[in-house]
Amino acid sequence: MNKVKGYLYGCISSATYGLVPLFTLPLMSRGMHYDSILFYRYFFATLFLGGVLKLTGKSFRLERADILPLMGLGSLFALSSLFLFMSYLYMESGIASTILFFYPILVTLIMAIFFKEKITWATITSIMLAFVGIGLLYKGDKGMPLSMFGIFIVFLSALAYALYIVGVNKTRVNTMDGDKLTFYALLVGSGIFFIKLKFGTNLEMISGFDSWFDVVMLALVPTVVSCVAMVWAVHNVGSTVTAILGALEPLTAVFVGIVVFHEPLTVNMAVGIFMIILAVIVIILGKSLNMSLAAIKAFAHKITQK
Repeated sequence: MNKVKGYLYGCISSATYGLVPLFTLPLMSRGMHYDSILFYRYFFATLFLGGVLKLTGKSFRLERADILPLMGLGSLFALSSLFLFMSYLYMESGIASTILFFYPILVTLIMAIFFKEKITWATITSIMLAFVGIGLLYKGDKGMPLSMFGIFIVFLSALAYALYIVGVNKTRVNTMDGDKLTFYALLVGSGIFFIKLKFGTNLEMISGFDSWFDVVMLALVPTVVSCVAMVWAVHNVGSTVTAILGALEPLTAVFVGIVVFHEPLTVNMAVGIFMIILAVIVIILGKSLNMSLAAIKAFAHKITQK
């Protein structure tokens, strides 16, 4: 039963995160700047997640040594969101979300370069698949190439998120409760966007029911629900399965883009999206296989020593 729940939570986490464009693009189309949208998203998500922590009886307490890592991680989290929202101005939201899904490959490269983790066949294969996929995406609708600046911005979003994940893993907060960590990351992000809005003086007011609905749903569904469901998924089925189920994220964003916003989808773009998703699955499965082989070798070595 826990496995079934874990798969369900993993699907909910990735699918709900893929709904970011569904609530963001209408706000942008009404003229709201992405800085204001991001502030509202992070601010209300902080309130919602704070309520979750309170209801579940979890502590908000921090040690002094936690503050600096949390500020750094919150900044990376905010930068990833900022670059993603900026990219919507230069390309279709589905394509942006697909390129963002490149982040697990960047995590692997960062771990290999800075923490001396071994580069495997899976890493090399996934990088090749990902670049072929991006190359196919580059030829956008009607043969018109995508904006190179837009691709660069999404890459920065993926890089910031990859650094966030590595930071969570390699700093003292790696033992902190996931909901609590996300709460403080969102809190730091709220502060960053408040400052970016010149301490609120440039903050645009929310007007009309539609805008209020989109802002609240943006904070609740692809932020709080997605983050909480991811923590529960990892707890029930592990990080590998949860990461693979994350493929639903770009697929959901692409589906929303086509159905709701009538974004184009050519054969090249469809194949490119498939290649990038396949690249990420290859690297995740490759890591899992390497861990299993290492465990088998360790067990065999232990047996032969007896």
